[in-house]
Amino acid sequence: MKKQSPFVVLPAPVPNEPEPFSLFRRWYLKAERSKIKLPHAMTLATVKPDGAPAARIVLLKQFDADGLVFYTNYDSDKGRELEGNSHAAVVFYWPLLDRQVRVEGRVERVAPELSDAYFDSRPRGYQLGAWASDQSRAYRDKEGLVRRFLRTTAKYRRKPVPRPEHWGGYRLVPGRFEFWESRANRLHLRRVFTCTASGRWKMQRLYP
Repeated sequence: MKKQSPFVVLPAPVPNEPEPFSLFRRWYLKAERSKIKLPHAMTLATVKPDGAPAARIVLLKQFDADGLVFYTNYDSDKGRELEGNSHAAVVFYWPLLDRQVRVEGRVERVAPELSDAYFDSRPRGYQLGAWASDQSRAYRDKEGLVRRFLRTTAKYRRKPVPRPEHWGGYRLVPGRFEFWESRANRLHLRRVFTCTASGRWKMQRLYP
């Protein structure tokens, strides 16, 4: 049976969980129940070495009171950008619900044990692809990636595929949440939660 990559969102708020985490949880679970395609897709924005912005879609794989976790090749463009500047932002947009969530904070690598556990849960083809792809680098011809994949497949034939050291998870530790809801006459609702120096969360309402 093919293994499925897990997506973990705790089913209910935990005791003393900060309000923005509880609200995000409720919104995400509603998006999931609404049958939106890829409700866990989020736009990840990073900063290039020259200060220019960069953005792409990644998939949220775990969410709890510690933050939002996604996985990638550490040597990819986004990986190198995050190593050079740990500040990042993500955006969720669920058009069927007329809702958007923005999260800003700092990014850190997750523990190797967590990356190992997630990598082991992935379908074997995904595991082999993580070894075959030199992510974000150019290659000469369209068959180049296929040749690398076939070589990798042969190398690990009849044995487990280990996690590459250059592949693993990042956790975005939130410092700011913004929850946006569409309303008539463009009088949209915007609520911002900011983490203060004391670790408490402050909520403000913004004009649309």
